[in-house]
Amino acid sequence: MKALSVFSGGLDSVLAAETIRRLGIEVQAIFFETPFFSSTRAKETADAAGLPIIIKDITQRHLEVVKNPPHGYGGNMNPCIDCHALMFRIAGEMLEEEGANFIITGEVLGQRPMSQNRGSLVVVERASGIEGLILRPLSARCLPPTTPEERGWVKREDLLDFSGRSRKPQIALAKKYGITQYPSPAGGCLLTDEIFSRRLKDLMNLNPEFEIREIELLKTGRHFRLGPDVKVIVGRNKEENEAILSLSREDDFIMTTPSVPGPDVLLTGTITPEIEELAATITVSYSDAKTGETQVRICHRGNERVVTTHGRDKEELKNYII
Repeated sequence: MKALSVFSGGLDSVLAAETIRRLGIEVQAIFFETPFFSSTRAKETADAAGLPIIIKDITQRHLEVVKNPPHGYGGNMNPCIDCHALMFRIAGEMLEEEGANFIITGEVLGQRPMSQNRGSLVVVERASGIEGLILRPLSARCLPPTTPEERGWVKREDLLDFSGRSRKPQIALAKKYGITQYPSPAGGCLLTDEIFSRRLKDLMNLNPEFEIREIELLKTGRHFRLGPDVKVIVGRNKEENEAILSLSREDDFIMTTPSVPGPDVLLTGTITPEIEELAATITVSYSDAKTGETQVRICHRGNERVVTTHGRDKEELKNYII
């Protein structure tokens, strides 16, 4: 008997997997990766638990859900119900190739009021196309019996009845299982982040056929919208400057302040002289020159030139910030 675990890397997913393993059932963890959530934490947690893990990139299918979620968004750009349904659907497609019988998840009834209430769990399961095959070991005794229980693959009395937002039952169970290495609770999905969501909405509204590079750029720097297809991205530190440069292309403009410390700035889109001047002003404004006059180096398609401009008070630039 084998189960596939839709694995987040958090404590709940580790406990769910360990609960099922203690019943003599093999567990294979799967982490579904997209630009919005990284597998780093999941791999570390699975390794610490001695749990085999598959990292599966679902970017293209997930983007269709993000762009047009049948059940709408959460507080930001997070289509949690449709995202969970997609993951379960793909896990269901993997059952035969992995030689597995059912799917488990670390979801706890009522832990997240919007996506883990009874109604949402039912909607997710129906939308997944694998009704009955999703077992939630930590809350199973609070939920209707599943196919694994009805067929005797697992006994209901061996499962748990956790519900609500308290973490105390999970921490106690981790101690019982001897699990000491697990991450603290933290949102791992960028789609729940207010600033990232605002940037993504701006991108989707103005360029519905965006590329993955543009999503990666949303993760770094300050973003300014100067026109329908014109954006300026300003690095805030060395790490962000390096990220911006690594994601730049030959047809992008890169601006720096050679005479004073300052950011690496990426300018992309259809550039007019007025736009270029404004972008240079932004570059100076976020350098150590601040509102003073300084030189700006502009690199584009292998060519380099230098202009001189004044910076402005950052308050004057707020209307351009995404």
